[in-house]
Amino acid sequence: MKVLILFLSLFIAMLFITGCGTSNVTDTDFSQPLVFQAEDFIDARIAVITGSVFDQTLIKYIPGAIPIYFNATADSIEALRSNRVDAALNEDAVIRLLMAQNPNLKMLEPFVTYDNYAVIVAQGQNELLNKLNEFIYLIKSDGTHDEMLYRWLDSPEQLPIPYIPEGNGETLRVGTSGVVDGFSFYRDGEITGFDIEFVKRFSSYADMSLEISVMDFGGLIPAIQSGRIDIAASMFTITEERQQSVRFSDPYYVGGSALVIYIPTTDTSTSLSFWQSIKTGFERNLIHENRWQMVLDGLLVSLTITFFAFTLATLLGFGICGLKMSKNPILRAIGSIYITVLRGTPIVVLLMITFYIIFARSSISGVWIAVIAFGANGAAFIGEIIRSAIQTIDKGQIEAARSMGFGTIGAFFTVTLPQAARIAFPVYMSEFISLFKMTSVVGYIAIVDLTRVGDIIRSRTYDAFFPLITVALIYLLTASILIYVFNLINRKTNKRLRKQKI
Repeated sequence: MKVLILFLSLFIAMLFITGCGTSNVTDTDFSQPLVFQAEDFIDARIAVITGSVFDQTLIKYIPGAIPIYFNATADSIEALRSNRVDAALNEDAVIRLLMAQNPNLKMLEPFVTYDNYAVIVAQGQNELLNKLNEFIYLIKSDGTHDEMLYRWLDSPEQLPIPYIPEGNGETLRVGTSGVVDGFSFYRDGEITGFDIEFVKRFSSYADMSLEISVMDFGGLIPAIQSGRIDIAASMFTITEERQQSVRFSDPYYVGGSALVIYIPTTDTSTSLSFWQSIKTGFERNLIHENRWQMVLDGLLVSLTITFFAFTLATLLGFGICGLKMSKNPILRAIGSIYITVLRGTPIVVLLMITFYIIFARSSISGVWIAVIAFGANGAAFIGEIIRSAIQTIDKGQIEAARSMGFGTIGAFFTVTLPQAARIAFPVYMSEFISLFKMTSVVGYIAIVDLTRVGDIIRSRTYDAFFPLITVALIYLLTASILIYVFNLINRKTNKRLRKQKI
């Protein structure tokens, strides 16, 4: 309870700091274009997106600039607003949508590069590539392409995707980032945008059923290469380096990359009050477009992975414990190797190996792959927890049970296991909580969990504070409830603690 009160106090204090002084009024003259000159950005900190080509663009066109990497556009814009970077490099279409939401942002002209953008397929997928190119030619010829560009990039209000008949043939597996405004983003809890309309129209044209996976941008090309998805659509710039790994369709958008800078507000006459800041934050990040429903769905995914992975980890943990305690040196060696490898491998790396390599061509969903990866990792820890608890039991008690007629198995379940369980339970509980918090990385493999939902909301509101704090608070509250339940179970099953307060 003390931790919760402290956290809520910090939450309110940070709301006050960030809320007060917020203004959308500026005395800067935005009517005149700001000119881009490379020499002005020598030694400048430039925000770029991990997995994009922007870092190579800096090396070629703005030598001397320092790339600062971020996983999403929302993070780079927040860094720009907080003066942690001097400028951000992004696609012109994305920047135009950003400027419409924030008048303090200004794109420098001319573009740093002029680029073509396309969807990508794996090497050797010639038939699929030919169909894509035929489709792109068709929609450009009949005016559909122009309608799509207007709907998502030029319309005063982004209109919904019109009705598109679904295909009935084989499944077209599409990967997208879900955090690129205008092209691939969430609205009213549904993935939408130019890229999404494009793949829906293509799947209908090719008479294929559609399966869309949302994953980290940096994981899209590995997913294509591993065969996990058939198409990646997330505004990919066509480059020679990428063409060595994947195949590009004909361009579906022509634009370029540009620098965007932030000019801070000097007029604070319209600063929001403390309570107005709270109300505005909740409305923008949770109420608008029913984003609270996405948060609940993300929490459910995180809890589902946690419970099933921990069950698997417990079952495997008993097996690992048996191997480590075996009298056979080969079995003990196998147990030791398993524990060493699984405990020494970062969970993110293990998760990506499981998804992109071991189950690359499997139809198993990302949630169950995460269950397997976390279960395998947790088994290494739980196996050692169980083994350590068993070794604390006095052997004299086991011998006494044997002398009373119990067999090896009977003595174990009657004497050893109950005592070992009471000893191991507190650490076992901590392992469960740790696993729940570790699930925050599953967004790397196309799972929209609680943390990923926070990223999606930030990509729409460009408010770094509220979504992050909301996610952190939900993790804290959920973990506190789980700890309470575990302590309650411990008190009810442990005679020594029944009369003590939790």
